[in-house]
Amino acid sequence: MSDRMNGGPVARTTILRRVVIGAVLALTASACADAKDPGTAALSSASSGVIGIAMPTKTSERWIADGSNMAKQFEALGYRTDLQFGGDDVQTQIAQIDAMIANHDRALIIAAIDGSALTAVLQKAATAKIPVIAYDRLIRNTDTVSYYATFDNFKVGVLEAQYLVKHLRLKTRKSPSTIELFAGSPDDNNASFFFKGSMSVLKPYLRSGKLVVRSRQTRFKQVATMRWDGKVAGARMTKILDSSYGSAHLDAVLAPYDGLSRGIIAACTKAGYGTRSRKLPLVTGQDAELDSVKAIVAGKQSQTVYKDTRELAKVAVQMTDSLLNGGQPQVNDTEQYDNGVEVVPTFLLQPVSVDKTNYRSVLVDGGYFTAAQIDG
Repeated sequence: MSDRMNGGPVARTTILRRVVIGAVLALTASACADAKDPGTAALSSASSGVIGIAMPTKTSERWIADGSNMAKQFEALGYRTDLQFGGDDVQTQIAQIDAMIANHDRALIIAAIDGSALTAVLQKAATAKIPVIAYDRLIRNTDTVSYYATFDNFKVGVLEAQYLVKHLRLKTRKSPSTIELFAGSPDDNNASFFFKGSMSVLKPYLRSGKLVVRSRQTRFKQVATMRWDGKVAGARMTKILDSSYGSAHLDAVLAPYDGLSRGIIAACTKAGYGTRSRKLPLVTGQDAELDSVKAIVAGKQSQTVYKDTRELAKVAVQMTDSLLNGGQPQVNDTEQYDNGVEVVPTFLLQPVSVDKTNYRSVLVDGGYFTAAQIDG
């Protein structure tokens, strides 16, 4: 076990750095408060300046919603925001973050495109005393990340796999079932958490022969899907069906994200699945995207994992506001998220499995979608 986990030199250096940053921010906040006129007294002491929000892409509706939710909440606290989307291009995101630092943004919230590519630009943020919050994707190989806001990513994978185990009836079924495995982008730290969570459930059935992967592609590197691209997943699914199935039936697909799920389902449909004689395989997903929820209602996609990103946005905003006011943000995990340099203090939210039986109670009654959006 490293010094970092035992409270040794690395941990003490990290803690000291956070204390120093907090003290500097608190002094800055105090100075700002002294300079305010009476009309701004109702705002928190540091509620001024710009918060930089760097989201990875607009191709997934959840990132648009996340950015919008954070911007609204920050603005309600009196901050201005600079919300940027990187277009799934690493260099574009680096340039956006660099501009935020040059513009003296008060704090940075970053959902990284490549969690290992930001070391150099974030060193500039540290030099400028700008705190960094990693948002739903861990930023790796740097000691400049103050906090991390995310969901229990291992549990996401567990929920997907548990759904397949239940609906394939693997605990009681005598004949083997076929399955193909997909994982997320290899440059996203979450992808390995999702996959490990799923495999913690599925491995006993793979070892016993109750689950069979006819393609023999079972390792993370073999099943990873760069940039979470649904077209890439669909193309791989087509190749697998052509080369490994023929007259054999595919019973299930482990898919970690709705965008991949839809690409996989399209490939299966093109190959002749989705008829009375050849049912679609069970297909999991994640993010409860509207198109996938509609597909669940239509009986095409089987399941998705819902993560209430409104709550995640709230956590990130509260973390940032607390930090800028010299407070200590709330965390509930100080062991699991080692980014290669330090263990990043983290707040984890809990995901929920959603299928045709509970989508209305979870998504509609919870206010995430309206019935008209789903049924329309």
